Amino acid sequence: MPLIASPLLLRVAVLPFHTMKNPAEIAHGPMFLGLTMNIMLYGIQLAQMYLYTTTYKRDPLYIKLYVAVLLLADTLNTGFLCAYLYDSLVVHFNDIAYLARANWVFATDPAMTGIIGSMVQLFYAWRIQTLTGKTWLVVLIAICALTNAFGGLASAAAIAFVPQFSHFQEFQVPVICWLMSAVIGDVVITTTLVLFFKSHRTGCSATDTRVDQIIRLTIQTGMITSMCSIIDLGLFLGDSTGMHLLFNLPLAKLYSNSLMSSLNARGGWRRSEADDSGEPKTVPLHLSVNVPNTTIVTGTYDLPPLTMAQPTYSPTTMSSSQKSYIDSPV
Repeated sequence: MPLIASPLLLRVAVLPFHTMKNPAEIAHGPMFLGLTMNIMLYGIQLAQMYLYTTTYKRDPLYIKLYVAVLLLADTLNTGFLCAYLYDSLVVHFNDIAYLARANWVFATDPAMTGIIGSMVQLFYAWRIQTLTGKTWLVVLIAICALTNAFGGLASAAAIAFVPQFSHFQEFQVPVICWLMSAVIGDVVITTTLVLFFKSHRTGCSATDTRVDQIIRLTIQTGMITSMCSIIDLGLFLGDSTGMHLLFNLPLAKLYSNSLMSSLNARGGWRRSEADDSGEPKTVPLHLSVNVPNTTIVTGTYDLPPLTMAQPTYSPTTMSSSQKSYIDSPV
């Protein structure tokens, strides 16, 4: 009898620990891990911003203003999340009732995530219009981007009516519209850019290598944001706890980092070294070689970040439209 009863008693004793979670475990545990990833990506974002401001000083003013607004939105997003966790876990330590409910500070996360994602998708829509001239694609992406923003704002507003973390599934409609529009927009953008670049291969191995690098970068950045949105939505719909916050909180930084990596991919990383006289000098981390003049598309092609050398070409017979898609900040 003891041999039979022991497993049953063990199961009864262990079961409450699997089914009963305190309010901090339900939401604030995944939220803490998500915020950790958010802050790490914010540090990468700052590094990319520094690289952009020091490398692309000749970019148009409207792009610089756009990048500055994106950085401001990212900073506010991280600041609000840090303030909420500090208020919940430090100021209201051991306040069970407070930990079970969200407030307006937490509600800024879906709002800011929707706005940042929309900003990034609208930027890509502008680039697609410049590159392809297909207005119907731009309209489709713009609709997805605006739905992304309004879905995030609607989700933030719904928190005011359903503040309990354990009841967040009651407002599924705005969250589904928010995240699904983000996924659809990312897939359309990635597919359009990949097909465009594939159709502009020239047959020159060096040029096609550069095009392949852009294609890989486009697929990687689009896949990261879309997969994170899909996992976030799946956990939100299938898990009554706050596990989806682990993927929701870093989502805004994934969007902004994907955009900045695309902007910075137009040129190679550069570093400062001192020569024999002690004066600093800028050393590009790529090689330059001369190639005989041909009718193949040529130009000066810098490598994306953290990529080793590829030859650069002396300008010969390159049209402005061909150079546009190679150097475009996609």
